[in-house]
Amino acid sequence: MATELEELVGFIAHQNPQIRKLATENLVPYSTEQPSIFKTQELLPVKHLKFLIRDHPEIAEHALTILINLTVDQSVLKFVATDDKFLGILLGNLVDPAEANANLLAMLLANMAKWDGLKSIATRKQDSPSALQSNELVLNQLLDLFVKGADGTYNKHADFDYLAYVLADLSKHPEVRQFFINKQDYDGVVPLNKIRVFTEHKSDIRRKGVASTIKNVAFDVPAHAAFLDEDQVNILPYLLLPITGNEEYDDEDTTGMLPDLQLLPPDKQRDPDHNIVQTHVETLTLLTTTREGRELMRSIKVYPIIRETHLRVDNEGVREACERLVNVLMADEAEPGTEGAAADNDNDDDDDDRIVEV
Repeated sequence: MATELEELVGFIAHQNPQIRKLATENLVPYSTEQPSIFKTQELLPVKHLKFLIRDHPEIAEHALTILINLTVDQSVLKFVATDDKFLGILLGNLVDPAEANANLLAMLLANMAKWDGLKSIATRKQDSPSALQSNELVLNQLLDLFVKGADGTYNKHADFDYLAYVLADLSKHPEVRQFFINKQDYDGVVPLNKIRVFTEHKSDIRRKGVASTIKNVAFDVPAHAAFLDEDQVNILPYLLLPITGNEEYDDEDTTGMLPDLQLLPPDKQRDPDHNIVQTHVETLTLLTTTREGRELMRSIKVYPIIRETHLRVDNEGVREACERLVNVLMADEAEPGTEGAAADNDNDDDDDDRIVEV
């Protein structure tokens, strides 16, 4: 005999919208407390919930919340993320400027992006609303939603902050990294340049997701020249400012620093999230893979900033990251072509010199 909860789960597919609403609303807490009740009959309840994202906004809100909670389970995640038709519906709803549940859709997409197969989104296309001023490539639409969401100019119901996590997870894949560093024809902008400004944003979610995205893209060593070029991505100010506090440096160090770091206000604070600070330092370390990157960081006095970060941030992960970067920056470097010169080519057999993604 079915339990009361199992009967309630059955009501999410009821023809009466009021009954569907009551069922989904009352089932929300059970999606974290007893998720197994949704995994019966080969995940039939989850299948029903996927249909409900197109229902009345209040019903869709509860259905999405339940799906967000359930997709922490790998079996449910696979079932949802591999449904191409459902993904198309989700993405279509997400770009609708009147979508009341856009933030929840972004949160669900962030969970789905943890499924490796979602990297196929790199080539996916759909019609773009004229209000978005994007093109047919879904990645560009997600990026433009993310940018417009920062000031609420696209959808009054959404800030799209959770798209930062979508971009971060997708950027783990080489084909998506290539998207971030290639200028887009429809607006002439390198995608990475659209998100770099959010390394100093009030939203923790935005800062964290953007920091991880930049780090992931930095695993593409051939792109480092563009990363460091002032006329292309020019990423260093956006990595160094968040990890810089109100410390005072001697005149020689100060005058050697990037202009953006020379006249900081006395109340300047480094990012309070230790994980974000650690991520930025690790990105800087990735950018020392080439000799050009190492020499540039030495010339713009990155070392004093890292020294103060190590001294003032009481966090083991941050300190270890700082120590690794300092070891690179302070190491003696022989002249190119001489014995002991640092190897910069990708075919070096020394495993210790290779970038390892973790």
